[in-house]
Amino acid sequence: MQLPRSIGALLVILLAQAFALVPAPAATAEVRKALVFDFDLIDDSQEGEVDGLRTDQTQRLVLISEELRKAIRTDGRYELVDLAPIAADIERLRPIYKCNQCEDDLANRVGAEIVIIGTVQKVSNLILNLNLYVRDAKAGKVVQVMSSDIRGNTDESWIRGVRYVIKNQLFAEKRPGL
Repeated sequence: MQLPRSIGALLVILLAQAFALVPAPAATAEVRKALVFDFDLIDDSQEGEVDGLRTDQTQRLVLISEELRKAIRTDGRYELVDLAPIAADIERLRPIYKCNQCEDDLANRVGAEIVIIGTVQKVSNLILNLNLYVRDAKAGKVVQVMSSDIRGNTDESWIRGVRYVIKNQLFAEKRPGL
């Protein structure tokens, strides 16, 4: 069955317009090298003052640090640098959030442009706050600060908090006007 010329021409025009509406692939952004430190705990709770460091909280710091790194690897915006060459210095300088910009020097030593520092501040077993700080190691300044309140001192609440920050703040798409 042959279509009349006008219908055939109309189909060609419609197909051409449909293909014109398909967006071109986005230009790939430059992947930046990132140094991601393990989370540190800031325990301001009365329990922390009396009992000291808790094993379950130390394990949660490892859990959310791994969750952050996994998300960064999956997303692809950053390439994680190897911490091994500076591991001894990291341990000596901990907690990193208190080292007065030593994180920039460490990043520069391993070729990282971006530094990501995480903290969990514990006020009580009910009230905690998860924070991420992104620094430009070359410029020596903070470029992004993110935070999420956590209710409850459990593996599930800590994971939920870090996932919220990753999805809604670290990797959130910039909206016009914001």
